[in-house]
Amino acid sequence: MGLRKFVDKIKPNFEKGGKLHFLHSTFDAFETFLFVPNTVTKKGSHIRDNIDMKRTMIIVVVSLVPALLFGMWNTGYQYNLSMGITDAGLMQNFWYGFLRILPLLVVSYAVGLGTEFVFAQIRKHEVAEGFLVSGILIPMIVPIDVPLWMVGVATFLAVVFGKEVFGGTGMNIVNPALLTRAILFFAYPSKMSGALVWVNNLGSNPNAVDGYSGATMLGELATATTPDQLTHVQEKFSVMHQIIGNIPGSIGETSVIAIAIGAMILIFTGIGSWKTMFAAFAGGAAIGLLFNAIGANTYMTLPWYEHLFIGGFAFGMVFMITDPVSSAQTETGKWIYGFLAGAIAIIIRVTNPAYPEGVMLSILLMNIFAPLIDFYVVKANINRRLKRAKVAIK
Repeated sequence: MGLRKFVDKIKPNFEKGGKLHFLHSTFDAFETFLFVPNTVTKKGSHIRDNIDMKRTMIIVVVSLVPALLFGMWNTGYQYNLSMGITDAGLMQNFWYGFLRILPLLVVSYAVGLGTEFVFAQIRKHEVAEGFLVSGILIPMIVPIDVPLWMVGVATFLAVVFGKEVFGGTGMNIVNPALLTRAILFFAYPSKMSGALVWVNNLGSNPNAVDGYSGATMLGELATATTPDQLTHVQEKFSVMHQIIGNIPGSIGETSVIAIAIGAMILIFTGIGSWKTMFAAFAGGAAIGLLFNAIGANTYMTLPWYEHLFIGGFAFGMVFMITDPVSSAQTETGKWIYGFLAGAIAIIIRVTNPAYPEGVMLSILLMNIFAPLIDFYVVKANINRRLKRAKVAIK
């Protein structure tokens, strides 16, 4: 193979003694991205698998593609709708969205990977693979109108303080993509919330249709105080539109269908935990049913199943909560971790008008508690085994 021969030809330059040895980490990153590493263990017993970390990350990226492609189309669709253009074709909508989202992807990968390459060179370590996923997640969980420089700054800070200070990929205690969004949300709130950020150029384009708000369903639900207002929001954002996803929102979060395709890929390949996903949706449904029973305010009367469709709930509970590093590792812990994440997301969403979308805060909170959950699960297992051992001795 020509590419393999070319890589082998230049490889000595990057090995010890070569003139470009100081770039060994960078070269290794590109080589192992293109080809499965041929390194083998020298001692001890090991189980060899046909998939390495880069292939795992690539499968996750593939699972995100349906939601990303739909987000590109929806970005163009929402823009044309705001301009009063209702007859735009599939490719016209998609091409517009592609050109608007591509710079976000470029900035995310350039800053994130660049930061990881620098740290790898300084430490003389191999470049980790984790940002292959984070790089595509970050543009998918932000509004289309967020400035590129803000994405760059937040990505840099998230990689440095969310990963590298803890030792890099595999050591981070929170999801780096969600940390990026949290930095953006709290540092630049006007660019991450409100009605104007979800549709490209809506706030600055004089040709926008009068009366077109661009608000998300969550934004309107947060201000609905009467049953009539709630009914109006439900009519404006029907369940069918919630599932299809042709409504304003973050780039990758709106289409439940596209997210479900990604979930099936993750579950079928064994990359994502179905237990964590199922528990998260069960937790959200349980709190939704509880609020329906209480009915203390208008928001609480929203049908429980709609909570699972709107906002970033489905996206977060499929792609964010199943992060293998920051989520629970034990089998029992996955059920607890997922259920609490889903439940807390709905609690924050309904009871705190300042945060109409509670998924980000919920998952970040559970990232922090995941090690504690695993600790007590393991401790409980040990105690049960000790009790069985004592009974057997007697």
